[in-house]
Amino acid sequence: METVSSPAAIIRAEGQGERRWFFGGGVHTWKAKAAETGGAFLLFEDRMDGGKMTPLHTHPDSDESMYILEGEIIMHMDGVEHRIGAGGLAVAPRGVPHAFMVVSGSARMLCLHTPGCCEAFYWDASTPLADGDPSGTGPVDFGKVQESARRNGGIELLGPPPFAPR
Repeated sequence: METVSSPAAIIRAEGQGERRWFFGGGVHTWKAKAAETGGAFLLFEDRMDGGKMTPLHTHPDSDESMYILEGEIIMHMDGVEHRIGAGGLAVAPRGVPHAFMVVSGSARMLCLHTPGCCEAFYWDASTPLADGDPSGTGPVDFGKVQESARRNGGIELLGPPPFAPR
């Protein structure tokens, strides 16, 4: 008799999942890792302080979807800026240049990469947070982000954040 292997179900409640400080700013709570989804996707929650911004970048091999849970961001997508608040969605198809900036006091979003091929980049550009560490803050270090991009792929950094001073 042939044995059929099925992927394992993933159940994680509010606050569950590995927490990591991302060197680009923000606390990631990993909800579903690529290995857990057979490589289909990577899903993490990102909690960020106001003013956090990303450099202009692309993900050559994955689509990135960002669903805003709390707060507001400005999404620079392929040269155009869009304000996105709670309940809003931005999808950056693979290869499309994009960046975002948190314009509220803080923001929280779900970030979905399909497929989950960017996981090594995020893993190497972050560090675990101790259980019970409520702050989850650390120094922003874009040098470590760039080094992870060089070593792991998954992202192509194109230039500095494209946002004009506000």
